[in-house]
Amino acid sequence: MGSLFNLVFYANDSTKANALADGAFALIDSLNHSFSDYDTSSELTQLNRTAGMDSFVHVSPPLYTIIKQSLAASKQSRGVFDITMGPLSWLWRQSRRGRSFPADSLVQQAKKETGFQKIQLNTSNHQVKLFQKAMQLDLGGIAKGFVAQAVVDFLSANSVAAILADAGGDIVCRGAPPEKEGWSIGINIPEQANKLLNKTIELQAGAVATSGNVYQFTEHNGKKYSHIIDPKTGYGVTFQRNVTIIARDGATADWLATACSILPIRRAKKLVRHYNAALLVGVLRNNKIRFYKTANLNRYLRPVE
Repeated sequence: MGSLFNLVFYANDSTKANALADGAFALIDSLNHSFSDYDTSSELTQLNRTAGMDSFVHVSPPLYTIIKQSLAASKQSRGVFDITMGPLSWLWRQSRRGRSFPADSLVQQAKKETGFQKIQLNTSNHQVKLFQKAMQLDLGGIAKGFVAQAVVDFLSANSVAAILADAGGDIVCRGAPPEKEGWSIGINIPEQANKLLNKTIELQAGAVATSGNVYQFTEHNGKKYSHIIDPKTGYGVTFQRNVTIIARDGATADWLATACSILPIRRAKKLVRHYNAALLVGVLRNNKIRFYKTANLNRYLRPVE
C-alpha cells in the first residue's frame, strides 16, 4: 500500500501487548500482500494478470470482501469511486515520477481499460472475473481504511479496549486513552502540509479519513492536477480541496474521502448522509479558504487544548 502504519493501544500486560502487536503487524503484512499493486507477487497483481481471459479466479476472503465492498461503493457513488482505475493510476504515477504530462491519447486509451461494470463476482465461492483486457484493479482508495479497521477488530477481539490504528492518515479508533474521553485527531488546512485547524475531532469509535492534493500532484501550464483521478475525464481533479470524513468503519471513510474529493459539494453531502457519516470540506479559492460541512460534524469537534 506504500504507507506507514502506526498503532497505539493500551494493555496491562507488556508481554501480551507485544504478542498482540506482533499479531497485528502480521495481519497488516498479510493484507498488504493481498491488496498491493506495488508488489509483483501480490494476490491483486495475480488477479490483474487474468484481465480479459474470460475466466473466474478464486480469491481469498479478504480480497473478495474488499472488491465486493468497492463495487457497492461504485454503484452508490455512480462510478465516482472506481477500483478499476489502475491503468490511469499507473499512467499518472509515471507522469509524476518523470515530471512529464501524458498525451491526451494515452489518457483516453487508459480510460478505455477501466469500468467497474466490467467486473463480475461469483458469490457462492469467492470468485472474480475481469472482463476488460488490460484492466488493472487499484485498491488505493479503500485498502488503507480496510486494513486499519481489520487491525482494530483483531485487537478488540483480543480484549483490548483502547486502540488507534493509523494507516497513512486513515485512522480507525475504539475506546479512549487513559483519563481521556476519546482520541483527538487533527484536521489539515487545505494546501498546508503541516498546519492544522484550531479544532480537533474527538472520537471514541469509528474512522477518520482525509484526502487532498498537498503531497501528490502534477503541475502543467500553471495548473495542479491531483493524484485523485476523476473517472469521467481520466484526469486528476484541478480544484484545491481538503476532505475529511468521519464514518462508522475505515473502508467506508476511506472511499468516501476519495469520492467527495471529486463530487460537487452538494452531491458529496448527500452521499455522506446516506452512510450517516460526517463531512468537512475545505476549498481554497483565490488564496481564501471556505469550509463546507454536514450538520452532524459539530458533535465531533473540540477546541484545541
